[in-house]
Amino acid sequence: MNWTEYGIEQQYALLDRETMNECSSIFTRIDTIRDYNQLKVLLAFNETAIGAHHLQGSYGYGYNDIGRDAADRVFAKIVAAEDALCRTQFVSGTHAITTALFGILRPGMRLLSVSGTPYETIQTTLGLKDKGLGSLIDFGIEYNQIELVDSKPDIATIKTMVKDTDVIYIQRSCGYTARRALSLEDIKSISDTVKKIKKDIIVVVDNCYGEFTRTTEPTEHGADLIIGSLIKNPGGGIAETGGYIAGRKDLVELCSHRLTAPGVGREVGSNALGYRTLLLGLYQAPYITGEALKSAVYASYFFSRLSFEVSPKYDEQRNDIVTILMMNTKENLLILSKAIQSASPIDSQAIPTATEMPGYDTKIVMASGAFTAGSSIELSSDAPLTAPYHAFMQGGLSLISSRYAYLKAASLLAKG
Repeated sequence: MNWTEYGIEQQYALLDRETMNECSSIFTRIDTIRDYNQLKVLLAFNETAIGAHHLQGSYGYGYNDIGRDAADRVFAKIVAAEDALCRTQFVSGTHAITTALFGILRPGMRLLSVSGTPYETIQTTLGLKDKGLGSLIDFGIEYNQIELVDSKPDIATIKTMVKDTDVIYIQRSCGYTARRALSLEDIKSISDTVKKIKKDIIVVVDNCYGEFTRTTEPTEHGADLIIGSLIKNPGGGIAETGGYIAGRKDLVELCSHRLTAPGVGREVGSNALGYRTLLLGLYQAPYITGEALKSAVYASYFFSRLSFEVSPKYDEQRNDIVTILMMNTKENLLILSKAIQSASPIDSQAIPTATEMPGYDTKIVMASGAFTAGSSIELSSDAPLTAPYHAFMQGGLSLISSRYAYLKAASLLAKG
């Protein structure tokens, strides 16, 4: 690649070549995961007999919406779940998680997060802030949490609290903390531990950013429910909105009565625009997630060579699509954000500025020139504009465009 034709200085063009060479064997492993998942998705479409008629929309209540119901079935098949709600009615991952928790919890029950404090946007749901808005605590549900130890579950402490717990909550990805994503092996260890002590305990996994990064999903490692957003990995950069809940049939059924209304459940919910983008995005998801993983690996190596601390390292196992860049200063963080935005296909002329966002206590600076607002599977960088100024890099629809964005960032950072 002759990067100088695109305005990139020779020193960074040479670093790009070095990065691609050093990461080549890891890219090959990612391709293996991608290919396995792609065939898994294709066979799920075949086995559930997805047809052209399923792409059409519906109106009104959406009774007998065959496209909606087909999306539920094929998603469940892909993630090895008994059932799923794969719906455009979910406005975000936070909405899907909230729906699930209110669906399965009842007053007097106890929820335990074993991955520390959950991501900011779900904290109001739990009642950790903004009390009085209808949180779980407002409805008489007790919440406790156990911190991770060196990014790993504290199994010893978990054992001591299981008997007084009804639902275990696991956040797979890092949120806005400098920890590594939990692995499927971590999730299995947690599930095996708690279910040996209390057989009927429910394990719920916030699976955002983790889908298709491995060849299996948490539902195959002891999770009773997994939850996520369709404008992240499983939407393949094509789905325009939506989210999912998948897992045990009885639990998914309970969740459906919170998505709509008790007694109505999953039988309603129309989508006048149809299901083409949802199903096409799901079909493309393994390939796009593979590109995002390659972009993440590239970023880890590239920025480490520029003397920035990164997490995870480029050669560590990936369990989500996020790379954390420790930018160290407010100025560096803003320069990085500007560079990512300027290399985006949409709104490249915009300059990211820190703003208040719903669900966050601090101002957030976000670079995301995306076709779908908030789509984290498209290349983005977001961060709280507070010390220690960590940038959370996510996604990348294509490795080549991600490389260009990072090369521009390196040049701008050098100039200050």
